[in-house]
Amino acid sequence: MSTTDITLTAVEEATPLTPGQIFRKRLFGHTGFLIGASIILAIVVVAIFAPLIAPHDPYVQSLSTRMLPPVWSEGGTWEHILGTDQNGRDYLSRLIYGTRVSITIGIGAASVGLVIGVTLGVMAGYFGGWIDHAISFLLTAQLALPGLLLAMALVFIIGPSIWVVIGIVGVLHWTYYLVVTRAATQRIRNLDFVAAAKASGASSRQIIWHEILPNLASAIIVIFTFELGIAILAESSLSFLGVGIQPPTPSWGLMIAEGKQAMFYRPWLVILPGICLFLLVIGANLMGDGLRDITSPEGRNE
Repeated sequence: MSTTDITLTAVEEATPLTPGQIFRKRLFGHTGFLIGASIILAIVVVAIFAPLIAPHDPYVQSLSTRMLPPVWSEGGTWEHILGTDQNGRDYLSRLIYGTRVSITIGIGAASVGLVIGVTLGVMAGYFGGWIDHAISFLLTAQLALPGLLLAMALVFIIGPSIWVVIGIVGVLHWTYYLVVTRAATQRIRNLDFVAAAKASGASSRQIIWHEILPNLASAIIVIFTFELGIAILAESSLSFLGVGIQPPTPSWGLMIAEGKQAMFYRPWLVILPGICLFLLVIGANLMGDGLRDITSPEGRNE
C-alpha cells in the first residue's frame, strides 16, 4: 500500500459518520435483524401472491384424496407436495393462504393495541395528576384479567370472525405500549425543546403531535414488532380452542386443531403449520430485537 493510500484510509477513518451512515451501518451489520426481516418479508410476499403461488384451491374438497402423505413419504405424489387433510384439501395451498390470515390479524390487532396504548400512555405521561392515576388504575385492572379466557368469552358472545378476533386481541394487548410510552413521555416533557414549544405558545395537542410522538416513534415500532408475534399466537390459540377463525378458512391454529386427532399417524398435519407459526413469530421477534439494538443511542451492536 502506497503512502497516498495510507493517508486516504486514515482520513476516511477520522471522518465522523453522519447519522444516516451510522444507522445503515447498524442496520446491515445486525445479523438478527436481517434474518428476522428476511423471514417476515418472505411471508408477506407469500401472503400477497398466494393466488399465484398456491397450486390448488385451498377450499376444494376431494374425498378420494383424503389424508395423502407428503411427497417424501410412501404414497405421496407431486400433485399434492405436502399431502392433503381430512377433507382432501391440498395442505400446501392451505398453508400458503394461512399466511394471509396470520399477517392480517397480527398487523390489525397490533395496530389496534398501538392506538389504545400509545394514546393512554402519552396522556398519562404528559398530563399526569388524576389522568395518570385513572389510566394507571385501568392498566392494573387490565393486567389482572385472564387475557385468553376473556378473549374466548368475548369471541363466543360476539361471534367468531376475522374482524372480531382482530378487535378483541387488539383491545386486550395494549399494556406494553402504555407502560413504555408513559415512562418515555414523562422524561421527554421535561426537556428543553418541550419547554421552548410551551414558551412559544404551542398548545398541548401541538406539543404532543410535533414534539412528543416523533421522539417515541422508534420505541413504538419496536413494541409493534413484538406485539405482532403476540397477536399471531393469540389468534392461533383462539382458533385451536375453536373460538377463533372458523372452518373452512385456512388458519394455522385451526389447522393444528383439525390435525391433532391424527397427529400420531399423520404428524405432518400438526408439524407443518406449527413450523409456519414458529418461523413467523421468531421472525417478528428477531426483527424487533434488532430494531431495539439499532435504534438504541449506545448502539449495542457496534
